Amino acid sequence: MTHKMIRNDDENKEKTAMIASEDPYSDIIGLPHHVSVKRLQMPMSDRAAQFSPFAALTGYEEAIHETGRLTDSRLGLSEDEKAALDRKQQWLYERITEHPRISVTYFIADEKKEGGTYVKKSGLLKKMDRYERWLMLDDGTRICIDDIYELNLE
Repeated sequence: MTHKMIRNDDENKEKTAMIASEDPYSDIIGLPHHVSVKRLQMPMSDRAAQFSPFAALTGYEEAIHETGRLTDSRLGLSEDEKAALDRKQQWLYERITEHPRISVTYFIADEKKEGGTYVKKSGLLKKMDRYERWLMLDDGTRICIDDIYELNLE
């Protein structure tokens, strides 16, 4: 269909009239839909995915979430607290074969931003390495001795 402007000279107004012309697709409009013999037809659920909204800013939502995520600052220990912690660690090292039950509060540094979080974990002491400075609980949790904030014997 094409549109053609016709001027009515008597009333001096413009009118639009539709003038039918031959459809350029009339030769193929009645043909059956092509089905490939080499490839399987795409399921309707997969076809619908191609019409889903487009995210122009890939990663934007994750970046906003990461910026808003809070972390704790590492707390410092006084000299007296460090000495008390060293005494508890020495006591644990001497009794490692007894596998004493302990409760440990320690700092885990955040991988993406400054700061981290404090975690409290309880369990039986399984191993302790004073040279590499770690201890291991019975569930396999390995804790760096330098990250320990609080250590209690249960």
